[in-house]
Amino acid sequence: QVQLVESGGGLVQPGGSLRLSCAASESIFSFTDMGWYRQPPGKEREWVATITRTGNTNYPGSVKGRFTVSRDNAKNTVYLQMNSLKPEETAVYYCTAQTNKWGRISRYWGQGTQVTVSS
Repeated sequence: QVQLVESGGGLVQPGGSLRLSCAASESIFSFTDMGWYRQPPGKEREWVATITRTGNTNYPGSVKGRFTVSRDNAKNTVYLQMNSLKPEETAVYYCTAQTNKWGRISRYWGQGTQVTVSS
């Protein structure tokens, strides 16, 4: 069973930066893609960033240019660098990973880490 463990959340002031980490229990090359979602209080979960097995990255317009997803293959870890944070980006941030084994697609989620943007 794939396990994803996030860390790095906390309280940050508006305009500040934070880096989240997601450690996977197996090689990140076993995943077709990894990424991040967030769920603000009282709202639906929304996509934040994706990094594919080949290293391509994608972001929604709301975070493009401020957030960067990257990975450390040796540590089986994916990161989310968040800059110029806004109060409305307060949310629980979730790491996610997808596998495709013998045609069966599965998606896994971490437990989430709280990010609070407030002065």
